[in-house]
Amino acid sequence: MNMGLLEKTVREITPADERAAQAARRRWDSIAKPLHSLGLLEDAVVRIAAMGGSPDVDLSRRAIVAMCADHGVVAEGVTQTGQEVTAIVTENMSKGDTSVCCMARVAGAELVPVDIGVARPVEGARILQRNLMRGTRNMTREPAMDRETCVRAIETGIQIAQELCASGVKLLGTGEMGIGNTTASSAVVSVLLGVEPETVTGRGAGLSSEGLARKVDAIRRAVAVNQPDPTDPVDVLSKVGGLDLASLAGVFLGGAACRVPVLVDGFISAAAALCAVRLCPAAGDYLLASHVSAEPAGELLLEALGLTPFLRARMCLGEGTGTAAVMPLLDMALAVYREMATFDEIEVEAYQPLT
Repeated sequence: MNMGLLEKTVREITPADERAAQAARRRWDSIAKPLHSLGLLEDAVVRIAAMGGSPDVDLSRRAIVAMCADHGVVAEGVTQTGQEVTAIVTENMSKGDTSVCCMARVAGAELVPVDIGVARPVEGARILQRNLMRGTRNMTREPAMDRETCVRAIETGIQIAQELCASGVKLLGTGEMGIGNTTASSAVVSVLLGVEPETVTGRGAGLSSEGLARKVDAIRRAVAVNQPDPTDPVDVLSKVGGLDLASLAGVFLGGAACRVPVLVDGFISAAAALCAVRLCPAAGDYLLASHVSAEPAGELLLEALGLTPFLRARMCLGEGTGTAAVMPLLDMALAVYREMATFDEIEVEAYQPLT
């Protein structure tokens, strides 16, 4: 029996290299400045060194993968805008005319929009055409998708990540576009973390209090109808998730298999990251949290992933905007790491750790 790409990828993911991390930490401690005075930026470089297996860190090429898909649950009145917005924004991504496009240009990142499940055909030279369904089914009545389609979505994300890494990309960002995807994300997180839907459900792109109540009710009904197995992330994703979530989980797994750091964006991206880590715990070694989402479950998710965010900027836009915002911070950290003189070079006694 042939091993599927998902199973093969999970088997290929190995823990990060602690020796490379130690070498990177020694480099930081030799630099002529107070010890650990760049805080999380130093920690990130150390972790990235461990991911790549070398203290010589290279983030010169970076890409943000934006998975775009529609959600059948929008029929339950859980969103402020209509489903048609997903296709419009996806096509605008190809034109370079969305928030993440503007930010990616500043960050020196390539934006890769992917149609993994948009409800209507989308056009644009930069869009990767990988559509598996014209939107998921209404999860309050039946599974969002079948298990086979969910696995294909995960494997599509793996393939895209692997192709980007093979082309020389050294840093991956994750983003998404899909009206209704905070509802699916809240459902997935509620099941995987075993918490009530109210705890992890927010207003998304601007719901009224009445709309928020409908959203929570839709999640409750979806979980009751489908009975997803919290020990099986693929079952959860297929029943109450989405094609964007499943394929993003694949991007996290594919990046980890290539030993490339993958930046988590906000709530939806973090929900997908949780799925990836539940499928392969070692994949967590390759995740970096860009920011903490303003969605109610933002903090809860990062705690579950064991990640500390760089930014607390009250962002909740999605698209990968948080990952783009953090890339220049990593560039600045690397500039100090690579270029600054050491204590030996300036003939000054090194700082000693406090005891």
